[in-house]
Amino acid sequence: MISFEEALAIVSNNLPLTGTERISYTSSSGRILAEDVVSDLNMPPFDKAAVDGFACRKEDLHLYQTLQLLEVIAAGSTPTKIISEGTCSKIMTGAMLPEGADCVIMVEQTTMTGEKTVKINEYRTKENIAYFAEDIRIGAIVLTKGTLIKPQHIAVLATVGATQPLVFKRVKVSILSTGDELTEPEFYPGPGKIRNSNSSQLVEQAKLLGAEVRYGGIVADNPLISRKMIKEALQVSDVVILSGGISMGDFDYIPAILKEEKMEILIKSIAVQPGKPTVFARSGEKFVLGLPGNPVSSFNIFELLAKPFLFKMMGYDYKPSTVKLPLCETYSRKATGRLGFVPATLNENGQVCPVGYHGSAHINALSTAEVLFMVPLGIQQIQAGELVNVRFI
Repeated sequence: MISFEEALAIVSNNLPLTGTERISYTSSSGRILAEDVVSDLNMPPFDKAAVDGFACRKEDLHLYQTLQLLEVIAAGSTPTKIISEGTCSKIMTGAMLPEGADCVIMVEQTTMTGEKTVKINEYRTKENIAYFAEDIRIGAIVLTKGTLIKPQHIAVLATVGATQPLVFKRVKVSILSTGDELTEPEFYPGPGKIRNSNSSQLVEQAKLLGAEVRYGGIVADNPLISRKMIKEALQVSDVVILSGGISMGDFDYIPAILKEEKMEILIKSIAVQPGKPTVFARSGEKFVLGLPGNPVSSFNIFELLAKPFLFKMMGYDYKPSTVKLPLCETYSRKATGRLGFVPATLNENGQVCPVGYHGSAHINALSTAEVLFMVPLGIQQIQAGELVNVRFI
């Protein structure tokens, strides 16, 4: 049994990348950039008004001063008049600043006193100008390689004309669940059976990372069938993720099969709670990650290990969002030999409240959980009000 930190290092080191492809920027949300994105223009491309108002000279801004209106400048048009002493032009937000102007006084600070005259009611004003190239300069790197593309990044891609960004390909993942006790969710389980919830959960967890996911079905507790299904999954995928079949039971065949298939088993168990029985194996650029059969355990280990592992193969160095927050009530546990990850919610006071949790088979506990808080190795009790490390899920 190795520590969580050791396990994380193992699944993060010396990983092959998935290759690259160019795709439309409109379809790139959730993908990872495979090269820096460089601007092909300056932004703003000219001095422009930051507010609706009147372009004028700061030296003409005196209380009750009246300025002569020269023209109206709409966004997208080009000014035709030069601002000189005692004159102004009405200007819209985003429009090009006319020559001679060095500020824009807001509409709210003025009154139209005639068709062509504007009175200054207030003159405490900022320049209200977005200056040429103050945001982006041509040739500047605007997004770096390894960026996980979000909607705000798509806006940047659009701004600089990067309509076919180079991104890492999606990692190909097959999901399998082991166990003769499992039946697919559309069927009512008979005696001794339960519905297969793990696969649905794991498929969606992998999809949220941007992986290309294939569900391979339920693996029977039979070594020949198990070997056949794992081999088939490895042929079409980069990573096979299994739940169940990896512990110490009579029908837990998966570790032996992986050894027989000449895969190097790098992780056999991890000192985390829940999630101790976890297997990670590699053969060249193919991987098998065996997760515990209990759904809370499989969810946790996916979040803790599979998520950074799969992201890393797609070129993204994932760092979970973590903060320190106080517990809303005292938390106790019996076993202290493993690092604990406890599902919890956050109350209106920013305190961490453990959910009703009966153990690693209690999948309903996760339905309301917003975070996992950590209980360090060797710690049996944490008092109400003490700070704990919180990981958002």
